Amino acid sequence: MNKIIKVSNKVVGSQQQVFIIAEISANHNGNFDNAVKLIKEAAKAGVDAVKLQTYTADTITIDCDNEYFQIKQGTIWDGRNLHDLYKEAYTPWDWQPRLKKIAEEEGLICFSSPFDKTAVDFLENMDVPAYKVASFEITDIPLIEYIASKGKPMILATGIATLSEIQEAVDACKRMGNNQIAILKCTSAYPAPLEDMNLKTIPNLAETFNVIAGLSDHTLGISVPIAAVALGAKIIEKHITLCRADGGPDAAFSLEPDELKAMVKSIREIEKALGTVTYDLTDKMKNSRTFSRSLFAVKDIKKGEVFTESNVKSIRPAYGMHTRYYNDIIGKIAKEDINKGTPMEWKLIDN
Repeated sequence: MNKIIKVSNKVVGSQQQVFIIAEISANHNGNFDNAVKLIKEAAKAGVDAVKLQTYTADTITIDCDNEYFQIKQGTIWDGRNLHDLYKEAYTPWDWQPRLKKIAEEEGLICFSSPFDKTAVDFLENMDVPAYKVASFEITDIPLIEYIASKGKPMILATGIATLSEIQEAVDACKRMGNNQIAILKCTSAYPAPLEDMNLKTIPNLAETFNVIAGLSDHTLGISVPIAAVALGAKIIEKHITLCRADGGPDAAFSLEPDELKAMVKSIREIEKALGTVTYDLTDKMKNSRTFSRSLFAVKDIKKGEVFTESNVKSIRPAYGMHTRYYNDIIGKIAKEDINKGTPMEWKLIDN
C-alpha cells in the first residue's frame, strides 16, 4: 500500500505537510455567492483543498414520510425527514464545475464526495483529482468499487464503520487495482463529544492498514485536529461556515474563517516542531551547552593543598572539566596555586 498519495499537485503523507481540507458541505445555505465566499475564506485561511458533496435528495434517499425516514437518533437534525433535509442541504450540481474553477483560481484543490454512480460520472467529467467516501457510505461496497475503478486517490472516512467494515472497504479499493488509499478517523456525532474521539486510533489505522491516516473532525473548536497532527495525522478535514449564527444543517459544528485560519497556523507550527527523530545538537543547542555544569575551583587553593568538596564544585558554566571526574579529583593535590573561579583542568592536579 502507498504511504504517499498525490492529490493534484500535493504530495500527501510521509514527511510531507499535513493536507488540510475545508469541507463546504451545506454551509452555503443554498446561496451560490455564499459558496464562493466560503472557498475564498478557506483560501485565506491557508488550507490545501476544499471539498464539496455531490448528491441530490433523490440520489441519496427517497421521498417517503414513513417512520423509517424520520430522523430520531439524538442528532441536531432530529424531527426532520431525510428527503427534506437533503433537499435543503445539497449543493446544486450546476454550481460545482464553477466552484471548482474558482477554487483552482484561488490556488486550492477541489474535489468531492459522490453518493451514487451518477455523481461519480458527473465528477469524472469535472476531472476531480480525488474522491472522498463519506462516513455513511463506507458500507456501500458497490459504490466504493465504482469510485475506486476511476483510479483516483481514495479518502475513506470511518465514522460508522467497524474494524472489519473498514477492512472490507479497503479490500474493495484494492480489488479494483486502486492502492491510493487514505483513511480518516471520524466520529459520526454532530457535534462529536471529546470523550468519543479516541485519537490514538489514528496511528493504529496507519499501522493496521499500512495507509496514510488522518482525521475528519466534527468536534467544536480546533484542539482536536491539532492534537491529531501531533499523533501523526497526515490529513485534516474540518467544516467551514461564514458564521455559525447564520444557521444551516452543518453550521453548529463548523469553524468560522478566523478559527479555520488559527487551526491552519497551529498545524503548520506543530509540523515544524514535530521534526524527525534525532539526538543531534543544533548550533543553538551547542552554544547553550556553555551554560551546563563543569568543575571549578570555588575558593583560592594553594599549591600542595588537597582538593575537597568545599573548594571544588560542579557549577555553571561549562568551561571546566566534565563533572564525571569529580570523584577522581577529590583527595588529590593542587600542582600550583589556583584562584577562585578557575576552571579545573588535569594540568592543575598533581597525580
